[in-house]
Amino acid sequence: MNSTLFFIITGGPGAGKTTLLNALRARGFVCMEEVARDIIRQQIKKGGDALPWANVTAYTERMLQATIELYNDAMKRYEGQPVFFDRGLPDTLAYMRLTGQTMSPAIHAAAEEYRYHSRVFLLPPWQEIYTTDDERKQSWDEAVKTARIIRDTYRHFGYDPVDVPRCSVADRVKFVLAGAGL
Repeated sequence: MNSTLFFIITGGPGAGKTTLLNALRARGFVCMEEVARDIIRQQIKKGGDALPWANVTAYTERMLQATIELYNDAMKRYEGQPVFFDRGLPDTLAYMRLTGQTMSPAIHAAAEEYRYHSRVFLLPPWQEIYTTDDERKQSWDEAVKTARIIRDTYRHFGYDPVDVPRCSVADRVKFVLAGAGL
């Protein structure tokens, strides 16, 4: 499957993705939420262990499944419309690399099957806005490493990661919309 109108907003933790996506949503664009935070919230609420600090394999499997479901849902509901995703399937594969997990041929095939627009908007690490919380526990150094692995993973799968400048939210929105041709 391939949608040239499915745009990914990605980057390491705490780089401003959610703020940017909220601004795009406020302008009337369809934005799909990040699945990782939802999984963490659900697992904490029910006392589960599919968490990045408890059972990384179970957590990754849930992320992979949820990301594919989100993609399929967007394909059914929004075909022909621009859709912005808070991370895409290659982010899960980057997470696997980051945590030393082995990528099976089936997972690699999924990354080839579920394709997004070739231009990926990467928000680089920005220390001045970086914070941790109950769901984001990575250190600044881990955030920088994560961003590098995300960039490399997207390139590996044939995407073109484009850095979104560190600037005001309004200017970031203009940059993304211009880069998406919208």
